[in-house]
Amino acid sequence: MILATPSRQWPRSLIPTMSRKPKRGYFVRGQFVAEGSELDLQLKAELKGSEISKTDLKRESTELQKLGQELITLRRDLFEGLQLSDKLVDALAEADRITNFEGKRRQMQFVGKLMRLLDDDQVAAIRAALEVQQKGSAAETMALHLAERWRDDLIERDEAVGEWLTQYPGTDVQQLRSLVRQARKDRPAPDADAVSKGLAPRQGRAYREIFQLVREQLDAAREAEGTEEGEDDGDE
Repeated sequence: MILATPSRQWPRSLIPTMSRKPKRGYFVRGQFVAEGSELDLQLKAELKGSEISKTDLKRESTELQKLGQELITLRRDLFEGLQLSDKLVDALAEADRITNFEGKRRQMQFVGKLMRLLDDDQVAAIRAALEVQQKGSAAETMALHLAERWRDDLIERDEAVGEWLTQYPGTDVQQLRSLVRQARKDRPAPDADAVSKGLAPRQGRAYREIFQLVREQLDAAREAEGTEEGEDDGDE
């Protein structure tokens, strides 16, 4: 008779176990971060925020470089009032001098780098100076158009001379009437061929001198108006 022997009990520590599948993750400063964990989500959110900041910085850099490009066109009197660093002034002058496309592009990148060193007040001053120049250019364009309309009206209508003298009595009457008569005599005959080609007819000297006379009177009236406004402000 064969007696069954009891099965041997192996210590639990010696029982072979199935290896667990390692967690997927990564190490941050020596600490393991499992994918999908709360820390993982937090780190990814911070990373996303960092990427947005880089985008914002790049956009700001591009805007400052563009501002530097506009700064090159600024009038000297407005430019000198900005009190920019000599390094930036020299860089802008060099960018204006360079005609090669690639060379100018690299130089403007350098200008943009220097522009990033400016504080908020300096950038605001540059924007304000550019706005002053832009408004001045718009006013100049309006003044030119007004002078052109008056010139054409004076030549086309007899009544326009009286209307002009009523508004601008300081005008030399004899000179104006003489120029108007001469401009009407010099007026070129209609040229159908030139009109079809979109070419403006050639005008005589009197035509140009009327414009100059009108422009001078308009400028003088505008300056006088500005002086009166300044005196009124002083009285207050």
